[in-house]
Amino acid sequence: MSYVHHVEQFHGLPAFTFPQGADPTDLPDPGAVAWRLHCGLYTTDEDSDLYFRRFTESVDLGRVRALILGNPWYDSDGGTSIGEVTELSSRLTALEAVFLGDLEDEEAMISTICLEDLAEFLDACPGLKELAVRGGEGLEFPVTGHEGLRVLRVESGGLPRRAAAQIAAASLPSLERLDLWLGDEYYGGGTTVEDLAPLLAGVGKPALRHLGLQNSPIQDELAAALASAPIVRRLTSLSLSMGTFGDEGAEALLDGQSLAHLSELDLSHHFLSQDMMLRIWTELEPRGVRVNLTGRQEEDEGYSQAGIEPHRFVAVAE
Repeated sequence: MSYVHHVEQFHGLPAFTFPQGADPTDLPDPGAVAWRLHCGLYTTDEDSDLYFRRFTESVDLGRVRALILGNPWYDSDGGTSIGEVTELSSRLTALEAVFLGDLEDEEAMISTICLEDLAEFLDACPGLKELAVRGGEGLEFPVTGHEGLRVLRVESGGLPRRAAAQIAAASLPSLERLDLWLGDEYYGGGTTVEDLAPLLAGVGKPALRHLGLQNSPIQDELAAALASAPIVRRLTSLSLSMGTFGDEGAEALLDGQSLAHLSELDLSHHFLSQDMMLRIWTELEPRGVRVNLTGRQEEDEGYSQAGIEPHRFVAVAE
């Protein structure tokens, strides 16, 4: 199963790729789609600067609600920039959502998609409600945060500890949904439970109702922390999917604070035993919690054969 693919919908809008040589009369209503800007590498031979200029001249920027940025911002140095959007912020008066780094594996492996400091961009877009980024290296998130952001999603094969800690500490009073793919230490990750302490304590995010701490090699440790974390009492859904979640983490969750107030618990891509899966279903499903236990994984037997402790793996790393 591939977790990294071009988005088909974003911010509740269908994705529409701005084409080469577009006739402005053939384009959809500016506010009815999420505009994907995608050219150059593996897609077209058109110069990205010309492509972007045609977009700004052909589309009424004042009515654009959502942007999906792909290949124009991925160059030979592995850089992804949102500087062009920041510069146009005074014209993008209706902009509510941005997806940065919409690249598939064939275009760039997620561990090679470089990001940057988002402080200037967030300051220039106070009306932004949803932000999704794919990548990790170089990501900086301002601790001062953002007043209007409601949805934040970071898809990474290795989210830097500094960035994870910044997001955990950021003041995001309107944030309702937060998903962090923490990733593998070998690919730039390494986030610890301590790095996420402000988030787990419920500081700075009073409106949060969905939390995803996903794709992590310390999924059991996170589960143990969440078993008593104040933030859990506010949530309606929780995701510990895509990582190395196993019986130890499940035991901690079930023996901790009640999860009966949750409408959904996503544990997909896990390493649970059949007995523990049955226990989770038995304890939570009758209480109204929809539990996702799809994608059961087996520990890598090759490690055991080599005399090494059996290995668990995250869903997305390289």
